Parts: sequence; structure tokens; C-alpha cells
Amino acid sequence: MFLLALDPFQQEACAALDAQQSIVVSAPTGSGKTVIGEYAIYQALQRGHRVFYTTPLKALSNQKLRDFQAVFGSSNVGLLTGDLSLNREAPVLVMTTEIFRNILYGTLVANVDTSLLGVEAVVLDECHYMNDRQRGTVWEESIIYCPAHIQLIALSATIANGQQLTDWMNWVHGPTQLIESDWRPVPLQVYFATHKGIFPLLNAQKTHINPRLKGQGKKQGAARHQRRGDSPDVIGILKQLRERQLLPAIYFIFSRRGCDRTVQATAHLNLLNPDEAEQMQSALERFRQQHPGIGQPGQLAAIAHGIAAHHAGLLPQWKNWVEELFQAGLIKVVFATETLAAGINMPARTTVIASLSKRTDGGHRLLTASEFLQMSGRAGRRGMDDRGYVVTVQTRFEGAKEAAHLATMGPDPLVSQFTPSYGMVLNLLQTHSLDESKCLIEQSFGQYLANLQLSPQKQAIADLEQEHQPITSQPCQPRHHCPQ
Repeated sequence: MFLLALDPFQQEACAALDAQQSIVVSAPTGSGKTVIGEYAIYQALQRGHRVFYTTPLKALSNQKLRDFQAVFGSSNVGLLTGDLSLNREAPVLVMTTEIFRNILYGTLVANVDTSLLGVEAVVLDECHYMNDRQRGTVWEESIIYCPAHIQLIALSATIANGQQLTDWMNWVHGPTQLIESDWRPVPLQVYFATHKGIFPLLNAQKTHINPRLKGQGKKQGAARHQRRGDSPDVIGILKQLRERQLLPAIYFIFSRRGCDRTVQATAHLNLLNPDEAEQMQSALERFRQQHPGIGQPGQLAAIAHGIAAHHAGLLPQWKNWVEELFQAGLIKVVFATETLAAGINMPARTTVIASLSKRTDGGHRLLTASEFLQMSGRAGRRGMDDRGYVVTVQTRFEGAKEAAHLATMGPDPLVSQFTPSYGMVLNLLQTHSLDESKCLIEQSFGQYLANLQLSPQKQAIADLEQEHQPITSQPCQPRHHCPQ
């Protein structure tokens, strides 16, 4: 009965798990991949076994802890992050992916000697983080070092080369099946915001830029000379979203300071109706009693109007409360960094992407297609909205042309970020011989892709060697006898 209630790709994934296969699930954000992880947990609990559920972020791990405690019972779920260790012997243990990787190394993590005893399956949530330049190697190491008898369940947003990832896992870990889906339960409509208003970004076929906006793309050739006034005002965007009944919204801004400043700038704008305002005042009073001293006056004034920030610089108690209020519909807009796009359960009708570029360690660059898809995928509440809305915003540096380019691109492929380091080698040598360590390092996803790329050349060399073999194996026969 459980399987009958699932979508087709979820049924296919669960059937593969029942066949004792590992799986790679590549599906759009918000399509319900977590259900597959929950199915693996349910099956393991029925058999008296354990499951590790890994996530890339502490905030996401904390939320999964709360969600799984509600589904499977508090005594059955534990948490292990760099900061917290709760009920670590529980059959369902939620942790960050770095913690799981360290467990595989066999090292002590904050004096916690958690073992893999009884672990039936490991869920690698948000597996597309393999593309992260700084942290992506953690996912590769986790897959390489995980014992073959443990099922791996890699849940990923849509990626372009899911079959390559699956084939690599099949090589380094064991039988693995790819489950792909491009179906979104709530379709998306993409808009572009200018100082004149909010307009559809794409044409009716959703293949090219809306002809009415082509002039906006031409302006970008002189982006440096544009006036700041050409960019729409945040308050103006929020008012239009409210008039069109497109709230609640997640408004992505790529800096903590930017989120906090925007909260201060919009705190006077009341987005709540009288009934919601009364509920919010009751919630505020309860929070003050439970957590006296938490929350600055500006934050409290904004949240009383349905406005808040969400980023890693805020206290965990405050962030958890913001998430609860957003889920309850009392916060109408949350200004958040892009980490909120990584699966944290804050369902919104609309997402606003404030800029199509961001600063990174490598300099200022445009968003990748996968980053755009991940953030836009947060729009649309399943079971509540018949459509989700994504609003891209004109800035002095990007316009409709760049927005349409990102909106019509396919997902990025995964590339290997595997980088052997002294620490990695030393950790491996604690539990493996030198030859075993060398073998493990040579099993990276990058090495697999390189071998794949070089396979035609290798085959050509093998063919030439085979052709050359009969020639070299025959002794030379002189044509004429030398004269005596």
C-alpha cells in the first residue's frame, strides 16, 4: 500500500532498494526525494538494522532530526554533527557528510567512536554537493570508502551526467541503479522584475526570452553606466508580490550582511492581515518567555510584520523559530542566503533571486545553471499551489538576457573535486596498507571520468599492439642467400 501512494520514480527507487541495489536518484528540487530515504529507514527498522542519514549542512541535519523524530519516534533517531551528539546509538542517525567520512576513516570524531555495526543503508542527501569546489571531495571519499555491503542512496537535484555517476558507483561500490525524473509536482513560472514592474521572463514556449524584454538584454552592454535607479526597489517587489498574492516568498541574497540590512530596510512594511498579526504577537510573547534575551529589537519589529532573515550567522534557536513561523504561514518573506536552497523545509509560493551573480573565492561570476535550478526549485508548495513562481531581478550588472539564459539551460554535470591531501593519506594509512590506500585514491570519480575519456585512445593502442604482435613474433626470413 505504501508503494501505491508513491509517484512512479519513487516506486522505481523503492523497488531497486528491495532488490538490494544502491541507487542514484536525480530529480528536481521539491519532487519528493526524501520519501525514498524514509522508505529505506522504515525497511531497516523493520529488520532491526540501522540507517545513517547524511546532509551537507548542520541546519539541514537539525531539521531532519526533528522531522524523523516526528515520523519514527524520538527514541529511534539520533544526531551527530560537529557541535552536537544526541542519542548516537539510535537506529536512525542523522549526521553531516563530513562526520560520516571521518567515521569511515576509523578516526575518533569529538571522542565519539560510532561504528558501522548494524548499518544497512546510508543516505547521501543533496549528493550534487560533489560539485562544491571546497567540500565536494567529501562525497567522493564517502562513496569510495563505504563498505560494499551497505546500500548507498544518493539523492540529488537534477544533474546532467547521472549515468556516469551511477556507473562509477557501480565500479567502486557495487550494483547501483539510476533513477531519473524531470517531473515537478508544481510547475514553475519565471518572471523578471524591473523598475517598471514584474513581467514573464520567457516566451509562451519557455524556450527563449520574452520578446518584450529583449531591450533589457541590450542595456547590459553598458551595464557599468546604468543608473542605480534602473534596478527595482525591494519594497516595490514585495508590494507587487502581495498584490498578486504570490507570498510567502524566499528572497535569496548572497551575503549575511545583505540579508540583515534588507530586513532593517523593510521592517516597517506590514505583510500580515489582522488575524495573522494577532497570532504573531502570541508567538512573540511565547518566544520571549522561553528565550529571554534572544532577538534584537530590529529583528523582533520585523518579524512582527512577517519579515525575517535566515542564514548561518543567526542563533540556532532563532533560526528554528523562523522556520516554524514560515511553515505556519506567519512569516511572509524570509531573506536568506543560498544555503536555504539545500533542502531545508521552508515551503514558499515564490522565490526571488536578487542577483544572477555572486562573489566567490575565485572572483565575481554568474550563477551556474545548477545553482539557479536549486534556488528556483524552492518555489511552489506541493498540495497547496498549482504553480510556483520565480522572480529574477534586474541589477546594474545583469539583465533579462542573463536571466533567460539561466532559465533555459539544462543542469550542470557533476565534476570531480577529489584532491588527495596529506591528511587524507595519513587517515587512510591508519586503517589500510600503503597499496590499499593507493588503490582507494585511484578510484576517484575524476579518475573514472579520465579513464572514460581516454578509452578510445587506449583501445586504439591495444588494436595497434595486437596488429603488431604477429609481425614481431615471426623470425625474419632473408630473401636471398648471401654469396659465398
